[in-house]
Amino acid sequence: MKTIKSIIISCCAILVFAGCDKGFEELNTNPYAINGLDPEFIFANTIQGLDFGSWEGEATIVQYFQNAYDLGATSGFQFNENNNNFNQMRWGTYGGEVKNLVQALELMDNDPSTLNLRSAMRLWKALIFMNLVDTHGDVPYSEAGRAYLDGNFTPSYDNDTAIYDDLYAEIKDAVAKLNNSNPPVVGDLIYGGDVAKWRKFGNSLLLRLGMRYSKLNATKATSIVSEAFAGGVMQTNDDDAVLFYNEFYSNGMNNGISSNNPRFYYLSEPLIDQYQLTEDPRSPYVAGKYPDPNIVLQSPPDTTLSEQQGFPVGHSDVTAAALPDFPGLKGGGLDYSQLNSFALTSVQAPRFFLTNSQTKLLLAEAAFRGWITGNAQALYEAGIRASMDQYALYPGGYGAISTSAQDDYIAGTAVVYNATDALRLINTEYWVSNINNPLEGWSNFRRTGWPALSPNMFNNNLNGGFVRRVPYPTQESGSNPEAYAAARTAMGITGNYDSLTARVFWDVP
Repeated sequence: MKTIKSIIISCCAILVFAGCDKGFEELNTNPYAINGLDPEFIFANTIQGLDFGSWEGEATIVQYFQNAYDLGATSGFQFNENNNNFNQMRWGTYGGEVKNLVQALELMDNDPSTLNLRSAMRLWKALIFMNLVDTHGDVPYSEAGRAYLDGNFTPSYDNDTAIYDDLYAEIKDAVAKLNNSNPPVVGDLIYGGDVAKWRKFGNSLLLRLGMRYSKLNATKATSIVSEAFAGGVMQTNDDDAVLFYNEFYSNGMNNGISSNNPRFYYLSEPLIDQYQLTEDPRSPYVAGKYPDPNIVLQSPPDTTLSEQQGFPVGHSDVTAAALPDFPGLKGGGLDYSQLNSFALTSVQAPRFFLTNSQTKLLLAEAAFRGWITGNAQALYEAGIRASMDQYALYPGGYGAISTSAQDDYIAGTAVVYNATDALRLINTEYWVSNINNPLEGWSNFRRTGWPALSPNMFNNNLNGGFVRRVPYPTQESGSNPEAYAAARTAMGITGNYDSLTARVFWDVP
């Protein structure tokens, strides 16, 4: 299976390089640009291209990661600034995953032999748009990616509440139409064509969607979550939606962290403090100290947990130097913990999109709330074990986390389940377990308020609060000005900093 995936990924790499946008209008009006490609190759390309956040974006907001240097181009979320360097064009209006999916679905519209492929594509498209809404709020949806089909290069932005309502219907219908008697899903880098696993994926995505309503509308959350649970969600890590990389095609999210001034980048103090408080056996795969913070690919870091120190939130390299626990300068940077570029942020590290661990922890919360039947403690512990088992898939030779190490962690005083503190425990664990999916970690933090992170007070740009959304990319103000302006108004955005503090619809105070 991995050999097949490697071949498809390599083909996708060729397609990506061959299809770089040189002008969106030419690309979207060229009748030979996409019609000659088989939908399965398009699907493979959209899988490897899905965006779920970045280290200097969502991972910084939710305090996994920090850029210590305030140098203008690097002055982003770490310093409560709206920096367009980190506000990427994620919906691919004029190119990219959305356009390719929309076009492929149009090509297959009347072909019953592609029903399962079409259903899987619809589920992947739903995941993309959930990510977009969770990131920005209102986004182009009903008209997105249709420039080639309809000649509409200025799509309107749909209301984020309405998008979620439509995603609910899309997920339900796509899952219902998956049929084992039809041909398998082709071009499938995730499940190798397994229709049953796509069904679990769809129901687990529906569970995630339902849990987003927990503060906004508990009745609606209960209904959707119970539907998803009854439909059959992920059961083991074999059901994880995970993409593997190899020597021919690398994990692009990690490229810059190890090769572009790595001395700028450090793990945050709240994450390292949590690892040390709980003696977390996942820490060595994530955190380490290098002899020179600017040379991180020469040899593996020292991963001794007691030696780790996270960079303080709300500081720069200048202000941190005045703190009493400043660890000092080292090599070309600072003596704080960095990401382990031989494991978690290796360019051959896998990417986890939707997982058994996430599913179990969401079910644990749902069971605690009485929304489904089940043992909240058992689900909580199963979610922790599922997260730890993911680390066996990382490179670096660190191996699997043993059952005994998992047992010790779960029995630790800072982790052991108790009903009085269940929501904090479950959702703090969700934060820890999603360092490999920072958008999901940030989304769940906004939904629940856990863990109890302190606001970044580098300045008062956010009035003492948190970044609640990623601003729209400023190129939209030039390429789609009317829709862009209307969306800002609908989201209540007038100035630079309320672009950071406006909330998506489910993120109620």
